Amino acid sequence: MAKAIIITGGNVGDIKDTLRRAQQEINKELGIILRCSHSYESKAWGFTSSENFYNQAIILDTDFSPEELLDKVLEIETKLGRDRDEEARIKAQTGERFAPRKIDIDILFYDDEVIDTPRLKIPHPLIQDRDFVLRPLNEIAPDKIHPTLRKTIHTLFEEMEASGN
Repeated sequence: MAKAIIITGGNVGDIKDTLRRAQQEINKELGIILRCSHSYESKAWGFTSSENFYNQAIILDTDFSPEELLDKVLEIETKLGRDRDEEARIKAQTGERFAPRKIDIDILFYDDEVIDTPRLKIPHPLIQDRDFVLRPLNEIAPDKIHPTLRKTIHTLFEEMEASGN
């Protein structure tokens, strides 16, 4: 069994209910949830949106390989109403890299593995730049060592806060 850390979030619809439903699906489909952060509200990152995001970090035990876990995550996103075609249309219309979404689930860590394929990058390459990731991660896994940066989540969080990001 492997320990995976994922982050859930979204900013469209009843996001608190969607995050609750995501937890249920994760526990049912991906493995056993060991720890779950509070949900944190933040401004949109990387694009303009009038709606704030809510994000939550989750640690789980899973029997799935990283690639299988990704497939299952994508299935859960679709089940919970994520519409990637609509997001693509909005991004094309606005010219922005990201779009509002009902649910987003990213794999942040999978044990201490480093995976870099066109389809999957673990650890997630932007962890250290995102308050909405580091804040909930710092709550549930402050001593987790980032396998490529060789720093704890708590240290990355403090560095990000000191930089004013």
